[in-house]
Amino acid sequence: MELIPAPRAVEGLRGGVPLDGDTVLWAAPGTGTTERWLRATLGTALGLPLPPGPEDGRNAVRLYLDETLKPEGYTLGVTAGRGVDIRGGGAAGLFWGAQTFRQLLGPEAFRRAPVTAKREWEVPAVTIHDAPRFRWRGLMLDVARHFMPKDGVLRYLDLMAAHKLNVFHFHLTDDQGWRLEIKRHPRLTEVGSWRARTKFGHRASPLWEEKPHGGFYTQDDIREIVAYAAERHITVVPEIDVPGHSQSAIAAYPQLGNSDVIDTAALTVWDDWGVCRNVLAPTDDVLRFYEGVFEEVLELFPSEFVHIGGDECAKDQWRQSPAAQARIAELGLADEDALQSWFVRHFDTWLTARGRRLIGWDEILEGGLAEGAAVSSWRGYAGGITAARAGHDVVMCPEQQVYLDHRQSGGADEPVPIGYVRTLEDVYRFEPVPPQLTEEQARHVLGTQANVWTEVTEDQARVDYQTFPRLAAFAEVAWSALPAPADRDFADFERRMTAHYRRLDALGVAYRPPTGPWPWQRRPGVLGRPIEGAPPNV
Repeated sequence: MELIPAPRAVEGLRGGVPLDGDTVLWAAPGTGTTERWLRATLGTALGLPLPPGPEDGRNAVRLYLDETLKPEGYTLGVTAGRGVDIRGGGAAGLFWGAQTFRQLLGPEAFRRAPVTAKREWEVPAVTIHDAPRFRWRGLMLDVARHFMPKDGVLRYLDLMAAHKLNVFHFHLTDDQGWRLEIKRHPRLTEVGSWRARTKFGHRASPLWEEKPHGGFYTQDDIREIVAYAAERHITVVPEIDVPGHSQSAIAAYPQLGNSDVIDTAALTVWDDWGVCRNVLAPTDDVLRFYEGVFEEVLELFPSEFVHIGGDECAKDQWRQSPAAQARIAELGLADEDALQSWFVRHFDTWLTARGRRLIGWDEILEGGLAEGAAVSSWRGYAGGITAARAGHDVVMCPEQQVYLDHRQSGGADEPVPIGYVRTLEDVYRFEPVPPQLTEEQARHVLGTQANVWTEVTEDQARVDYQTFPRLAAFAEVAWSALPAPADRDFADFERRMTAHYRRLDALGVAYRPPTGPWPWQRRPGVLGRPIEGAPPNV
């Protein structure tokens, strides 16, 4: 069957089960999120009411919890003469079973209203046993470089759910914008959420978009996003960057920067791409400021993990700053790298005391980590290998493999041809667990995530184009029990994608066509060809 991600075991049976206006939905206790989703989403698409009814109703859809299954595992049984049984090891497993059920009904089931007058549907008879390989199956979305309005974020949560992804890493702050309302520090959004202009294309481009860009989420917006995700069994992990990638915060509150080195009061929200030299000052006042930020973050996000960034912290200002040098001496630290480690350790201790866990990009390994901290390994596999060998949990997201803003072909006809070339097949052959790890060390690999940075993806259509269809391949890597990369049947995946493209069409996803870029993208010029001397990554 043309299912994505591929289930562990599928047995096709004879016949099918009709669904019509008399089909009822019976739900056992504890199955409410899936019951609501089936009625509101699937029932609406098919034009079927799916009212509550008896367990033995004709061709009923029945929802059960089954403790013999893994928490995110499920079984789906479609049996002629009986109906549809979906059993989940937990509420999440049941929900993933409902996603598979939706795929069996065809692309019409992925629309928001009926597009046909027919009022009877047939589900093919089948028995499916399934469970995910990894507990962390994530998508990171950068809304700092280019802001995505709330409705776009909710849409991406729906797209994640349709692909059985369960962690939404929300990159909320960076040099180019602060996107989260913090009530005790209102200038973070009053000033920090807007920039005067934007570099158009990658950082070697000479083009600028000469108009303001910005936006932010109110705290009620965040509560809505988190609740919407929870209904879909998706955890939202917020990222607040420290001590680098912080110019938008310094522009709002100049006292956060190294004012003994530069005129921080003259800084504005950054309008360029790359690694910014302006970083937070290592003072107690800065620690207290961000403790206040994180207090509000913890109130909004119930996730176990809180991401603090920690990557690409330029240390030039700390080397030049008498105040920073005095702090290094006061703390008895070896150098500026150790100062960053001190900064990270402070917030690791602070979060741990509040029952949360710190996670950061793999630079946080420099100088050592506290026991409970976890690592997002982005600079290849090396950071993840080091972290796992040291007993730290790891999320594998190497830029060479799963940075979906990177180009999808080696030609010059990509819209903005940046980064490593990673085709749909390349992503499908990505393996999150490095062979260098022992079986015990590999248990520290919580899972994997694909990262969507938005320097050159300025709107929802461009994000769609870069993300899909590669996110479908990534979802199968994260969920399915695939063989070794060289042994994976990419031809079978492409065959199943033929049906999946029709589902994406119904969902309104502006994916990259399987035959290559659209004709209008095959053009010369700054955005159509790599710029001479441009770096391979942005």
